[in-house]
Amino acid sequence: MHVSSNQTSHTTSFRVCTSSSSSLKQEMFSSTDINVEKKQSKHLNFFQRNLNLNLNSIQNFISSHPLFLLLIAFFAVQLIIIAVTRNLPACFPDRKAKIATATADAAGDSNGFQAESDAEPEGYKCPFGQVYVYDLPSAFNDDLLSSDCTDLDPYNWQCGIAGNHGFGRPAAELVRILPENLAKSWYRTNQFSLELIFHRRILQHRCRTSEPESAAAFYIPFYGGLAVGKYLWVDDIAKRDRLCNEMLDWVTSQKFWKRSNGSDHFLTLGRITWDFRRLTDPKSKWGSSLLNSPAMRNVTRFIIEKADDDDHDVAVPYPTGFHPSSRRDLNRWMDFVRGRDRNRLFTFAGAARPTAQPAVRGILLNQCRNESETCWLVDCAAVPCASDASETMRALLGSEFCLQPSGDSSTRKSVFDCMVAGSVPVFFWNKTAYDQYEGFLPGDAESYSVYIDHELVKSGSLRVKEVLMKYSKQEIRKKREKVIETIPRLIYGDFNEGMLDFRDAFDVAIEGILERIKEEKEWVGFL
Repeated sequence: MHVSSNQTSHTTSFRVCTSSSSSLKQEMFSSTDINVEKKQSKHLNFFQRNLNLNLNSIQNFISSHPLFLLLIAFFAVQLIIIAVTRNLPACFPDRKAKIATATADAAGDSNGFQAESDAEPEGYKCPFGQVYVYDLPSAFNDDLLSSDCTDLDPYNWQCGIAGNHGFGRPAAELVRILPENLAKSWYRTNQFSLELIFHRRILQHRCRTSEPESAAAFYIPFYGGLAVGKYLWVDDIAKRDRLCNEMLDWVTSQKFWKRSNGSDHFLTLGRITWDFRRLTDPKSKWGSSLLNSPAMRNVTRFIIEKADDDDHDVAVPYPTGFHPSSRRDLNRWMDFVRGRDRNRLFTFAGAARPTAQPAVRGILLNQCRNESETCWLVDCAAVPCASDASETMRALLGSEFCLQPSGDSSTRKSVFDCMVAGSVPVFFWNKTAYDQYEGFLPGDAESYSVYIDHELVKSGSLRVKEVLMKYSKQEIRKKREKVIETIPRLIYGDFNEGMLDFRDAFDVAIEGILERIKEEKEWVGFL
């Protein structure tokens, strides 16, 4: 930078004045500083002496009273335990050993994993306690079921929920592609029917009690998804919240709620968590305020898609259309999908979305369309996937892998359709499955699935076909066997003919929540 001579002269004069002024100030305040330092030193010595005296007194007291130190340590440990247990995530491990057998059953010779038996020893005593089911007013459940609608309307999501206790009508269209003895276990089950399925099952559960005084846990049979869902697209927040608020008023007035403030209560919500959480943004009107309510803070809820930061949300599998009534029917299906001749490398069943990661879904759809020899495309914009499962079933049974990008939200029902058909899922986001269904999916993601970063797809630097072709036949077979082994934990069985003789997703969920509640009560009692 250029500097003129006049500027230099003024700058020199300023520096001299500043230096003189600084010297004068130093002389004026030097004596004062010395006095201040003496006073500060005197005060410092005083505090140090008092501190030493106090520390010596504390040390002498502890030496004379060693039990006092132990008492302080004990209470510190309790505070740590309380902090940890109050923030434990819900975890529902599959505790029984997996039973792989090669014995022949009525379905034929098995050559792989078979569904484990749910037979309990005589005198089974419910190790995690009994559950009491509230008798809610019918306005909160049965009255919400639509009785005058048709299964064939794909745009009315309530249709088909009421039929067959949430399973819907038999999927007659699958008779064309499945053996008759297997097709009988398939129904047109709505993906939002979880509330009905759980309600019916828990009413018949062996650990249900009609005496609330003897219960360890309490189930609230509220059909929140039905109560909220019919008003999600209506610009009337008051209607959307009305039944949720009335239900909370009812249940919080109950004696056993007041005893625990809801910490031993649980319910099922048949829609994703965001349909029950109204965002704090004033412009956002989506969803209800159910899970924003302080009354719901301690209540555990089974839900098809959970929030990342709420441990009381427990993600459970979406209902598929497969509801076998016996272990024999389940093992027949597992052998069937194991022996399928899959002539396509991968499949994609879905449609492009105007929202919810449109780029990735559109790119995958186009890649599949352009690779017709290796990819089986089911474009749900042209095929009635919601009302006719036959096209999707053909594709899943005929493909080694199935692509599972995010849908309208992070999760998809198609993930479970894919795995029940014995196809290996390909994920593009962790939130689609890995971060959701703990205790239902295998802990080792690589053992049963493939992960491809969605950013690589979006950037155009990767083609899915190239990734999947790198897997050998043996590697694919190993992944498929793990998928088939997982099927029992992904489905909800049909117990019309009596109690199920195999453990399904409902059993895993209920056993997990009863154990969790029992352990929390034991900690509270210990403290």
